[in-house]
Amino acid sequence: MADKNKKVPGGPGGKMKYEKPKNPLKTIGRLLSYVAKSKGLLILVILLVFFAAFANIAGTYFLTPIINEIGKLLDTGSGDLSVVVKYLAVLGILYLAGATAQYTHSRLMLNVSQNTLNLLRRDLFDHLQDLPIKYFDTHTHGELMSRFTNDVDTVREAISQGLVQTISSLITAIGIFAMMLYISPALTCLIIVMLFIMLAIIKFIGGKSSKYFRKQQAAVGGVNGYIEELIEGLKVVKVFCREEKSKENFVAINEDFRKSATKAHTFASILMPIMGNISYINFALSAAVGAFIILNLGQKTGATGFFLGGFQGILTIGSLASFLQYTRQFSNPITQVSQQMNNVLMALAGAERIFDIIDAEPEEDNGYVALVNAKYDENGNITESDERTGLWAWKHPHSADGSITYTPLKGDVRFHDVTFSYDGKKTVLKNVSLYAKPGQKIAFVGSTGAGKTTITNLINRFYDIQEGKITYDGINIKKIKKDDLRRSLAMVLQDTHLFTGTVEENIRYGKLDATHEDIVNAAKIANAHSFISRLPDGYNTMLTGDGTNLSQGQRQLLAIARAAVADPPVLILDEATSSIDTRTERLIEKGMDKLMEGKTVFVIAHRLSTVRNSNAIMVLENGEIIEKGDHDTLLEQQGKYYKLYTGQFELT
Repeated sequence: MADKNKKVPGGPGGKMKYEKPKNPLKTIGRLLSYVAKSKGLLILVILLVFFAAFANIAGTYFLTPIINEIGKLLDTGSGDLSVVVKYLAVLGILYLAGATAQYTHSRLMLNVSQNTLNLLRRDLFDHLQDLPIKYFDTHTHGELMSRFTNDVDTVREAISQGLVQTISSLITAIGIFAMMLYISPALTCLIIVMLFIMLAIIKFIGGKSSKYFRKQQAAVGGVNGYIEELIEGLKVVKVFCREEKSKENFVAINEDFRKSATKAHTFASILMPIMGNISYINFALSAAVGAFIILNLGQKTGATGFFLGGFQGILTIGSLASFLQYTRQFSNPITQVSQQMNNVLMALAGAERIFDIIDAEPEEDNGYVALVNAKYDENGNITESDERTGLWAWKHPHSADGSITYTPLKGDVRFHDVTFSYDGKKTVLKNVSLYAKPGQKIAFVGSTGAGKTTITNLINRFYDIQEGKITYDGINIKKIKKDDLRRSLAMVLQDTHLFTGTVEENIRYGKLDATHEDIVNAAKIANAHSFISRLPDGYNTMLTGDGTNLSQGQRQLLAIARAAVADPPVLILDEATSSIDTRTERLIEKGMDKLMEGKTVFVIAHRLSTVRNSNAIMVLENGEIIEKGDHDTLLEQQGKYYKLYTGQFELT
């Protein structure tokens, strides 16, 4: 599945092309479904938002009787000061209650937003674990990390601030509009005309801002991806003196980000001043027209009186003051909604990128054969056991007659005319057939790209074949549950990965219930015990940054120890000793011989010295096995392997 915001064509400094969100309404609905999981808090927040808006609107209306009474006192002396004091007290109580409600719903909304993000991050992380290896092969780490950081952060801002602000603004705008109609439909018509002008400006500026905010969000992923790539490959950059070139490439990517961000925030920033100036014009026009009505038209009756003075039938100085205050307040929620639209659009762009991952097709697993603990009954038949016995078996249910058979786990792996392609276009393996019996060591030799690592990827079912069949103990591996299949295998890769934690915890990753004694024995088998004992805290030494406080060879030894503690029937060693010196390699091989006893072992190696004692050596070229046999047999044939071994031909 392609990344919808991925830049094309690839390569640092290239031109960027971005796609618009596919379905904003659907994305909003999905986000709200996460928010709704904090239903109780959300209902309370909405009630408090309603109350805060009501208090603000009602408080403004109380300006009418206060100003009218003060006017009477100043004009004729007939006003009642106690009425003024009473309304001022009510006004103070309303504003205090509204401020308290606003503070409370803001605090509660923080809890709602964090609960929502917690669920969103959890679903995103959980789904990442279910994605196939090919997804990570086609997406950079930086792009994926950007989903957890930048995209999630934009969603947080939209939920914690934008959602409540939008609801509050809409309620306030509707309430204020109703009160303005109540006071004077004539002046309200003037506000409506100005409102259409404001909406037209919002639509124009919002459209421009939306476009560049989408570009900005996508550009963030490009910047993160490039930085992450450069940090991982910094040694390569240094070795080839490509610092300046890296800077040039980063400048190009960063410049693209700067342009998008500048344009996005420029349009977002000019909206507030424009709306503010329009609100001032609106205020002035309303004041002028209202004063004209009071001074020249006086009190009217019937439809004319209602149109000019609303339900009161007359426009007074007090009601005009309230109306003008509503005029100022009316532009604020509209401006706030328009401002929040920028955050909403950013959040939608980020949320859609998050949902792109959540919607990515998970790794399919149609297997039904499970790996179970087994034991022999009194008749010598294999049965399932609830306890760990050290004996494992494949539990194979048969739909035809409902029976269940148990096949001992031995590690017999066979390829039957296997053909495979990663992209459906270029064939990587062509009609490959081979077998590996328990206790045999099978080696693969060939040039880079010949298909050696692909074979091991297929055994793990990181990818599924298009033609042919792979069997494990006589069972088609497509029938075996992937988790159970992989539990029966251990793999040591050329590129090791160590997690933040102690040395012991990293070795125990191969078998989570391993005891300290199991860990030490595995380390001894891998010849890692000696150097571990010399570490400052031994097995409790903390490793950080992928084990940067260890040498590459030591990291490789820990990876081998991790496989040793798992003790599976099948081992896959993909250039497992490539980072270890020849002397250490010989020591490891002695320990590995013990580890390999009774196990099926697949070895990929460029050093032909490591494959000499293999039961069978497969020489691959262009996805085909061109030679097979043991070391002596292949030398006698004087073919490709003979030329490689004697130095007449080198692996590339």
